Amino acid sequence: MAKERIILGIDPGTQVMGYGLIRVEGNHLEVIHYGVIELHKLNGQALKLKRIYERVSQLIEHYAPDEIALEAPFYGKNVQSMLKLGRAQGVAMAAALTREIPVMEYAPRKIKQSITGNGNASKEQVAAMLEKLLNIRFENNTLLDATDALGVAVCHYLQSGLQINKSKSWDAFVKENPHRIKKSR
Repeated sequence: MAKERIILGIDPGTQVMGYGLIRVEGNHLEVIHYGVIELHKLNGQALKLKRIYERVSQLIEHYAPDEIALEAPFYGKNVQSMLKLGRAQGVAMAAALTREIPVMEYAPRKIKQSITGNGNASKEQVAAMLEKLLNIRFENNTLLDATDALGVAVCHYLQSGLQINKSKSWDAFVKENPHRIKKSR
């Protein structure tokens, strides 16, 4: 039987930070919990960073994730926004690293590509695909930061090789999937 793994996905933000936890057993994914950390009402960057650290630490203490996956800040034109996002990500990473939990980063395009097959997919498209992959219904479109965080966790699962490969060799894959093999002339 495959060992159970818990992955915490984080979508860093300075106004709203999304988080999502999934349980992985073999090739079965299950949502444990997801939500957002509201930061826009806090005055000052330092208070926001403190809140991020505290809340991520609470999630780690409560759910004991084996791994943490974060969305890497995207490179935009606004340097100040990028700096703030980098700080938010760094604080979340520090909460994990002080507890010796492995942390991985994924670019937004990589996450969208992993989930939908399209690196330019919208948040709504990512959420729709996650509903299918995770067999869950997202009732509230205001939690798109949380669904993004679940997307980060699922991307990590897909990219890290945690899934069980039933085809142990190329020959076995070809025999099991003849319709997927294109014959060259």
